[in-house]
Amino acid sequence: MDMRVVTGIILLGLIVLVGISLWGYQRRRTARLRSRFGSEYERTVQDRAGRARAEAELEARVQRVKTLHIHDLESKERARLAQAWQSVQTQFADDPQGSVAAADRLVGEAMQARGYPVGSSEQCVADLSVYHAHVVDDYRRAREISSGTPSGQASTEHLREAMLCYRALFADLVGTDTGKREVRNDWAA
Repeated sequence: MDMRVVTGIILLGLIVLVGISLWGYQRRRTARLRSRFGSEYERTVQDRAGRARAEAELEARVQRVKTLHIHDLESKERARLAQAWQSVQTQFADDPQGSVAAADRLVGEAMQARGYPVGSSEQCVADLSVYHAHVVDDYRRAREISSGTPSGQASTEHLREAMLCYRALFADLVGTDTGKREVRNDWAA
């Protein structure tokens, strides 16, 4: 057999092997990101008009959040925030708009206490999605509703929905559902 033919077969085999390896890596990466981000993965794919861009963004979010030094709350801080939340919830019957505004501020306070920077709404959502992807849509919805409250456009039912959405994120941030909140750091590079 001619040496060029043998070399060509070997190169073709290597190209196929590399292609299969890349395909396998991409499938594992996609599965890992889908598992970590849940519905946020699908939303990002749709928003970015493609899987490759979305996955690059999601991985960039993880890298950014790794630099933020997200940490557990001390038990006293957790108790203080939980007490403040009870007060905000109690206020709802008398002042739904004020209660929703207070819930928004308290969620921001809990985020800061955990180490999240509180800046633009989009950046907050992106940062939260890394460890709290299952409640990030609640945060979006609560912010959407509460943005209509200063002008009185949100109904009491919508304000109640905003409170429920804020409560889901607050409970996840503070750990009021399980007592002790542990920082998830299960990202495998």
